[in-house]
Amino acid sequence: MNGDRIPGPRQDRRTADRPATSGLDPFDDRTSAEDFQLPNLDVLESEAVHVFREVSGEFERPVLLFSGGKDSAVMLHLALKAFAPAPLPFALLHVDTGHNFPEVLAYRDRVVARNSLQLHVASVQEFIDSGELRDRPDGTRNPLQTVPLLHAIETGRFDAVFGGGRRDEEKARAKERVFSLRDEFGGWDPRRQRPELWHLYNGRHSPREHVRVFPLSNFTELDVWQYIAREQIELPSIYYAHRREVFKRDGMWLAPGDWGGPRDGEAVETRLVRYRTVGDMSCTGAVVGSGADTAEKIITEVAATRLTERGATRADDRLSEAAMEDRKREGYF
Repeated sequence: MNGDRIPGPRQDRRTADRPATSGLDPFDDRTSAEDFQLPNLDVLESEAVHVFREVSGEFERPVLLFSGGKDSAVMLHLALKAFAPAPLPFALLHVDTGHNFPEVLAYRDRVVARNSLQLHVASVQEFIDSGELRDRPDGTRNPLQTVPLLHAIETGRFDAVFGGGRRDEEKARAKERVFSLRDEFGGWDPRRQRPELWHLYNGRHSPREHVRVFPLSNFTELDVWQYIAREQIELPSIYYAHRREVFKRDGMWLAPGDWGGPRDGEAVETRLVRYRTVGDMSCTGAVVGSGADTAEKIITEVAATRLTERGATRADDRLSEAAMEDRKREGYF
């Protein structure tokens, strides 16, 4: 991210040679509909900015989930742009599993300090220490985030929670509305979702219910990377190709750590890797052999892939066909 300077939109290559739309006559036969179309990234940006402003005007205590991953980084960038030059009118919330990548935590704290933001941290480790949660045998803590998240929402009295979920990530998330109503237990019921015609959003909810809000719903992974490149958004270094110790388990390359890897017989190797998505170290696999060390090179790779980022590199989504939907029904974001 660029600190206090929030860059404005840049001209898209597809419209670089077109005349400016100001002064065009809609009744001139030489004027086509394409002359009035915004580039795709500008449309997505405008939609997200509208969502942030709508929530800020409609809800009392919104909060933005910020893990330090690329989607939350883009979401925060859009939120800062939506309210500039005023300060961000809501705080950030991170559910810390205790097994996060050090580079990501350092990035999170750097961004928070640079932009003078308020950060709430819900710690999975604290719930384990208190006996309210128990570590899983496989060491994966991503599924354990739900209880600390719901506790933070309740104690913080947050009535709207911004998340970086996108519809292209996974089939359960494809069912989400931009405004996703959650019941008093944080649970998600797809049958209770409301229609969102003409970008009109219904945020009404009963006491103790809240709404999850997804400003990046209509972004794809490729859109996210193109926007990162256009806006020059800083990301944690692990998104770009680097050499790292990894070991192979169940077809995925994982990073060693205190979470429980490697086991006996799992050889540690130093490989050239990068990460497509960032979560708990115990379930986030690396892309091995990629030399993509810039956003532009990653855009080329993403454009050619036929596997979603979660399907390719997230072990927690392989637990069952409905793993994500089951967790969402329990209150997961």
